[in-house]
Amino acid sequence: MGMTDPEFQSIADAIERSGWCVHDGLLETSLVAALADECLDMDAQARLKPAAVGRSGKRRLAAAVRGDRTRWLDQSFSVPQATFLARMLGLRDALNRRLLLGLQQLEAHYAVYPAGAHYDRHRDRFRDDDARVLSTVLYLNRDWTDADAGALRLYLPDGTHHDILPAMGRLALFLSADFEHEVLAPARPRMSIAGWFRQREFGVA
Repeated sequence: MGMTDPEFQSIADAIERSGWCVHDGLLETSLVAALADECLDMDAQARLKPAAVGRSGKRRLAAAVRGDRTRWLDQSFSVPQATFLARMLGLRDALNRRLLLGLQQLEAHYAVYPAGAHYDRHRDRFRDDDARVLSTVLYLNRDWTDADAGALRLYLPDGTHHDILPAMGRLALFLSADFEHEVLAPARPRMSIAGWFRQREFGVA
C-alpha cells in the first residue's frame, strides 16, 4: 500500500486538532514485517543493549525507570531501515508543508521490552533542549491482543489518558513537548521503532 496525500492529510489534521495521532496501515505490510524480522534477529544476536536515561554525557542505566533494550538506526542502514526512513521523511515533508513544524532529521531506534518490562511516565523533550518536536512509534508486534498488554499510555491535557495497543503496523505520533506518556508492561516481548523528528540537525546549537 502506497502512502497517499489523503493519509498524510488525516495525520496532519489530527495533530493540528489534538496534538497526537494513531494511524494503522500507513506503511506497507511487507516493510513492517521485514523490520520486525530484523529487530528479532538483532535482539537474538544481543545487538540491542539495555537502554539508559538522561542526555548524552549524563546517561545512566536505570532498570527501575525503563526496561527496554535498544539499538539506534545509524548510517549503515539496511534496506528495510532505509525504506522506513524514506517513508517517514516523506511524512515529515507533508507535515512541514501543512503545519510549519520545522521538522528536519529523524532519530530512531529499535526497542524491545521483555515481558514485564516498562518505562515510567516521562516527556520526550528535555527541559534544556527543544530539538525534539514530534515523537513517533511504529509497532512491530504480530497478532497482538488486549491480553498481551504493553500499551503506550498517553496522558492528555484534560487529565485523562489514552492507551494505544502496540499492534503490528500501528504508528503513533504526538508533540514531544506536550504529552507525558509511559509504556505499560507487556505479557510477552514487545517491539517497536521509536523516533523523534527534530527541528534542527544534530550538533547544531
